[in-house]
Amino acid sequence: MIEIQQDHVARLHQQAFTIDAHFDLTYDIANKRDRGATKVVESDYLEGFRAGGFDLIVSAIFIHNYFLPEMGLRKALDQISYLFQEMDESPGIMRICKTPADMLQAKADGLLGILLSLEGVDPIQNDLRLLRIFYELGVRGVGLAWSRRNYAADGAFFKETREGRKGGLTPFGIKVIEEAEKFGMLIDVSHLNDEGFWDVMEVAQKPLIASHSNCRALVSSMRNLTDQQIEAIAKKGGVIGMNALNAFVADPSDQTRRATADDLVKHVDHIVQLVGIQHVGIGFDLCDNYQNFLTMPSSLDTYDVLAGHQSLPEFTAALIEHGYSDDDILLILGGNFMRVYHATL
Repeated sequence: MIEIQQDHVARLHQQAFTIDAHFDLTYDIANKRDRGATKVVESDYLEGFRAGGFDLIVSAIFIHNYFLPEMGLRKALDQISYLFQEMDESPGIMRICKTPADMLQAKADGLLGILLSLEGVDPIQNDLRLLRIFYELGVRGVGLAWSRRNYAADGAFFKETREGRKGGLTPFGIKVIEEAEKFGMLIDVSHLNDEGFWDVMEVAQKPLIASHSNCRALVSSMRNLTDQQIEAIAKKGGVIGMNALNAFVADPSDQTRRATADDLVKHVDHIVQLVGIQHVGIGFDLCDNYQNFLTMPSSLDTYDVLAGHQSLPEFTAALIEHGYSDDDILLILGGNFMRVYHATL
């Protein structure tokens, strides 16, 4: 970046309330603490968060396949417990946030805000009463499924998979949405299959999000959203977080080059042209900092388009180059997600 552009990006990051709406932070904390590490956020992530200017990280509680079903609840609770231990070991660094007011106060106090979200309701299996427990522990986001089937819904696989009849929301999944919205929890449709997505659109009453999904019109992965799905999310006042995984950013059959921040902004362009600037944000789902757990075909590049949270200036600079105004960029960096948080949490 030239010096003038660097200054422009820096000013925008100072003004913004910047949110990454999806990052498997507690998953990685648990993996490392299980192996004896301490102060994981402070040692492995804090510098990158600060360099990127992030104010809020939405930490997804993800459970690996091999812990399910028997250990799903335990592993989810372990991740939350480990996060509390991290805060004890690194005081004055981070705070779990439950409301937009908490988020703004954390920034005012110089702390990193963390919002907890379930990446799939696998930990509660088919016991709706457990949702209240996670709410009381501070969880405010509810992704109904990861890319697999659970009691609530079917997920979208990463590749062609031999399967039986696809399902949408189950009766239990409907109850999860109704209960979550009653508590003040935010529904997330990323990872749902198409059948489940459209069921959610019928059931959900509040704005909702796709925390880390791109545009299927540009990259034909089932993990990306069709134009009709993008329009449906916008109609509900929701937001779509841009995913920085190369397989969802650029055609994975093209092995001649690595995708760039410019390629990612093309997904922003598509959403903005389709439904407007108010419905796009950041949900980078960065995975390069820890061992990749995704089961993906070998032909797909699984690297991140951005080299960590500290690389946010590359994305912001690409937005400027694509002609977005300062006000537009502030919405993308976090303003749009904050609007939805105010409406739901």
